[in-house]
Amino acid sequence: MSKLGNIGARLYRGEVGYDFIGKRKIWYGISILITITAIVGLAVRGLNMGIEFSGGAVFTTPSTSVSASEAQHQAESAAGGHQAVVQKLGDGALRIQISGLDTKQAVPVQEELAKDLSIPVKDVNTQLVGPSWGEQIADKAWLGLGIFMVLVVIYLAIAFEWRMALAALIALIHDLTITVGVYALVGFEVTPGTVIGLLTILGYSLYDTVVVFDSLKEASRDITKQTRFTYSEIANRSINSTLVRSINTTVVALLPVAGLLFVGGGVLGAGMLNDISLALFVGLAAGAYSSIFIATPLVADFKNAEPEMKALAKRVKAKRAAAAAKGASQEEPQDAVPGGADADEDADAAVVGPRRQPPTRPRGRGRSSGKRR
Repeated sequence: MSKLGNIGARLYRGEVGYDFIGKRKIWYGISILITITAIVGLAVRGLNMGIEFSGGAVFTTPSTSVSASEAQHQAESAAGGHQAVVQKLGDGALRIQISGLDTKQAVPVQEELAKDLSIPVKDVNTQLVGPSWGEQIADKAWLGLGIFMVLVVIYLAIAFEWRMALAALIALIHDLTITVGVYALVGFEVTPGTVIGLLTILGYSLYDTVVVFDSLKEASRDITKQTRFTYSEIANRSINSTLVRSINTTVVALLPVAGLLFVGGGVLGAGMLNDISLALFVGLAAGAYSSIFIATPLVADFKNAEPEMKALAKRVKAKRAAAAAKGASQEEPQDAVPGGADADEDADAAVVGPRRQPPTRPRGRGRSSGKRR
């Protein structure tokens, strides 16, 4: 832990760092590949919409020794080929969802299920869900998502600038696309819990992005008045200075969500936990990735297109070339002035990081006090 803290402190001070901005084309390529895979999975497999959106019937049975797979086969046979989703509840009961059933079709299926499972018909609880209710939920979810996007762009444009707002919006769309694509590829059922999970990750996805943007805003203030760093270098320092914090917050957030997904959903078989936890898990991981590898590099690209930043980059490059030439001419011992002020300034211009101050001389040691004895 002490080593991790030491690395974090050195990253924050700029003594070490990874060139995220310089390798941004690699991250862009990885993101494009993942996004295309998600879109293809969504187009080919589609989303497995729950009965809350497609309509159907839910049958709940008392405790039985019949397995979930056997009950699924019997339910699909009784429903005439309609797809059935069976969940084994904690007390041994079964929850059977069959989409596409109306009121007339539900009664014969209820009777057939009771016969196949060897339980009384009255003990099989039946609930019918119309597709109109799911359409209302979907419409409200899209409306809430649109309002959220608009408010986020407005706030970030006011608090930072429009380039950061645009980069954050692109990163947010990137995270949502990947999350929905994973749902299509995995085949998890889309329920109201899924909608809740998707809306929840929006805030988490922006959290790390805003932290990096805030650091970048402070570091780039009056940037054109200096010739030590380009905007890309300052953006890279901002990512590195907040890297350990982003990793820590993401890991702490992912641990309980992973418990919900793998323990609650996988071991206990709780379907609603699967719906929410998968969206949260994928969204949190994608949000942490996009804040470092997508959002901030996009801001650097947007800013570097400005004439002021292009001129700054030329001045920085020219100063470093002059410093390199001056250093080469001072290689001879008789002309070199080691530790001079100009050498320190030129070294700082060529190296991204804080200046190393010379150690202070101890005062009062080895000197006479001046008092007469």
